[in-house]
Amino acid sequence: MLTVDFDRFPVPGKALVLDLGCGAGRHSFEALRRGARVIALDYSADEVAGVNAMFGAMAAEDQVPPGGQAGAVRGDALSLPFADGTFDRIIAAEVLEHLPADAGAIAELARVLRPGGLAAVTVPARFPERICWALSDDYHNVEGGHVRIYRQDDLVTKLRAGGLDLIGQHRAHALHAPYWWLRCLVGVHDDNHRATKLYHRLLVWDMMRQPAITRRTEQLLDPVLGKSLVLYLRKPRVQPPARTSDRSAGDHLTVGGPRAGE
Repeated sequence: MLTVDFDRFPVPGKALVLDLGCGAGRHSFEALRRGARVIALDYSADEVAGVNAMFGAMAAEDQVPPGGQAGAVRGDALSLPFADGTFDRIIAAEVLEHLPADAGAIAELARVLRPGGLAAVTVPARFPERICWALSDDYHNVEGGHVRIYRQDDLVTKLRAGGLDLIGQHRAHALHAPYWWLRCLVGVHDDNHRATKLYHRLLVWDMMRQPAITRRTEQLLDPVLGKSLVLYLRKPRVQPPARTSDRSAGDHLTVGGPRAGE
């Protein structure tokens, strides 16, 4: 399930892409399928290992177009191991709401994005998220959980202060909002409740089959109930001189072809 709309966020072949806080890697895999050179970065060593394994499986099954390369690396969003202006595209999907120092992460994201490059930033939308917090403390009071609920204007202000210009926005995943409300009601950690299992089956069916009725329903509901707020941003082309780093992005590319510079 993709939160970023790649029709609105074009990723050309051989573009250098950073998936910041990649999690299980869903956006990294899509970028790689489009022939990009992808660095998936996450703080969790387990997530990094899983994403690297999937990159290897994709290469073995010939799912990587010519020019596509990928690698996953463990790293800190507040101190990225890349030089200024390294990446053509950066995705930060459902990351900032977990970070107490979100302004620092935004500054790092903007630093490693090249002038003229594009970023896609997604966070839980305010209205559905407030309902989840009201229904269950366990929804967010967990290690690594959500530490804030964003107002859209406040987030845009922070991103602009970090050096990024807003160029587009939308909401996504309206059908997922009631699922999380239901989980909050019955017990957010209860994976075996009949109601949530049935709703989950509906969501899986929708993702696999993409039936017209649910796709159209979600499109109509997204502006109000969309679980995720998706912002598209551009870094202005006029920037101060970049500083260097002792590592290049090519050091992390291991799947799909030779490393950059070889």
